Amino acid sequence: MKRILLMVFRNIILVPFMWVKLCYYASHVDKYSEEKRFEMLKFITTRANKGGNVTIEVHGRENIPEKDGFMFFPNHQGLYDVLAVVQACPRPFSVVAKKEVAHIQFLKQVFACMKAYMIDRDNVRQAMQVIIDVADEVKNGRNYLIFAEGTRSRNGNEVQPFKGGSFKAATKARCPIVPVALVNSFVPFDSSTIKPVTVQVHFLKPLYYDEYKDMKTTEIAGQVKDVIQQTIMQYDSK
Repeated sequence: MKRILLMVFRNIILVPFMWVKLCYYASHVDKYSEEKRFEMLKFITTRANKGGNVTIEVHGRENIPEKDGFMFFPNHQGLYDVLAVVQACPRPFSVVAKKEVAHIQFLKQVFACMKAYMIDRDNVRQAMQVIIDVADEVKNGRNYLIFAEGTRSRNGNEVQPFKGGSFKAATKARCPIVPVALVNSFVPFDSSTIKPVTVQVHFLKPLYYDEYKDMKTTEIAGQVKDVIQQTIMQYDSK
């Protein structure tokens, strides 16, 4: 909360204008292209990060597939994660998030601008429909981000098991799977410090359909989780 207040205070002149613009975009998503909406979100997150003493250190942008229609699978550390990837990623993407965050102000508007899907984990039919819809959109060239842990880690840079079901949309779309390792992404919003922090975003080597087509989703989940954990262990101590 302290860092959020710092972000607002240091952008106090800009905040009212950008809040109105964000809300307007969120209410009129079909009026603007995905690229335009994503450009606006990147501007907001970049200014907020600068004001909040947050530096985004990006590794592996060359691993992002040149052709759209891929899916990011990062580890999940907190409410800040999507904002870190938004600033780090040069290409628009959307999100599949749990319905519990759908009413959090600011995130609510951000997800609306991204045309994100809110998934109800207690409603199997609705969850399956989201998987089908996301797979169809990925086939048509949209990019998505899914947190395969299902819920955020409460242990900082420690990665929880990845759920195989989270990869069903990717296997249906037969799309590239891009592991993303987030390091210290829990610090900005889930700690009381306002000291300068560097959040690392590592886009790792993608898995293409030919590489995983004969694997079970639980095997894909295990492999993606392992490569993310290895990357975090490599960079966490630096």
